[in-house]
Amino acid sequence: MSHCMVLVTCGSETEATDLASKIVNKKLAACVQMNPVRSIYTWDSRVQTETETRLVIKTRTSLYPDLEAFILAHHTYEVPQILQVPVTNGLPAFLDWIDQTTGK
Repeated sequence: MSHCMVLVTCGSETEATDLASKIVNKKLAACVQMNPVRSIYTWDSRVQTETETRLVIKTRTSLYPDLEAFILAHHTYEVPQILQVPVTNGLPAFLDWIDQTTGK
């Protein structure tokens, strides 16, 4: 099976925790890590600076479409960051754990 990580940012730690819990409970990912980030970006023709919480979601590539739809349905941002990053290699036992933990 092929695997990926999906990067998502949320406007608060509370929102990130809620979204991460829902993703894991739905078996759309085996694991979601969270960390604070400082983002500088352009939105509405203005440069913005915000503290956000980044999610690093570990899942199977085949689950990405369902995961993206789920995030879009539950995220508060008008256009959330949702980036799929392919995993080209990894510890086989860890990749097997992702396969066993996520939905079929």
